[in-house]
Parts: sequence; C-alpha cells; structure tokens
Amino acid sequence: MDILLVEDNPGDVRLTQEAFKSIDSEIEFHTVADGEAATRYFDVCGTDTERVDPDLVLLDLNLPRIDGFRILEILKEELDYPPPPILVLSSSETEADIVESYERAANAYLTKPDTPDEFDMLAQAIEDFWIDSARHPPAPS
Repeated sequence: MDILLVEDNPGDVRLTQEAFKSIDSEIEFHTVADGEAATRYFDVCGTDTERVDPDLVLLDLNLPRIDGFRILEILKEELDYPPPPILVLSSSETEADIVESYERAANAYLTKPDTPDEFDMLAQAIEDFWIDSARHPPAPS
C-alpha cells in the first residue's frame, strides 16, 4: 500500500509515519511538502515508471505554493482517471473548511490529533476502513 502524504510540517510527517509503524502497517510513504510538488507528483505518476501511483492521499489544507483546496480541484478537473481516495488531514475544525473540502471531492475530512496516542488511533482507523475494507477505483493503466 502506497500513501502520498502531502504535509509541510516535519513534525506532523514524523507523527503520521510513526503512527502507521506502531500498528505494524505495511505502508510505503511518499511525502511532498507543498501543493506544487503534490500536483507534479501526479503528473509524474502518469508518465514516469519510477514513481508509484498512490493508493491513498493524506492531504493537509494549509500548504505553501498551492493549498489543499486547489489540489483537490486540480485532481478532480485534470486527471483522466479517478484519483485515489483523498483524506484531508487538517488542524482546522472550521465548518467552512470541512464543507469546502467535501465540495471539492475529498473522500473524508479528518482533524489532526493532538497526541501521539491519538495519531496511532487515527492510523488504525484509516487502515481498518480505507485500506482493509473500502474498495478503491482501479489504478490507471
């Protein structure tokens, strides 16, 4: 299972990766630190055999260069194939951010946990539902 983590905060990157390791998950993380790199990642995925199409995207909203809302729009408008499930993982709890994320085709909106134990529980919930149970669109060929 390959996850693209779009996150500019190194501490949150570390906490997310450690949470999945703590539940013995077999996940390969590919991390980009800004929105521009995220959109380039999908461009490259379609043309470069060295990159792996992600099975799931964890997307922060507050990113340098291109924010998470715009990334959702770009993926919805420009990909010729269904994107993988995109889970917004944000520190924002504002209703407007939640509504806008779903309007732009996010598959889920998750608020970033406050403690490492809460990150572990979130990782387990993501694995249980999005990795073990949910059916995903076919990968592009």
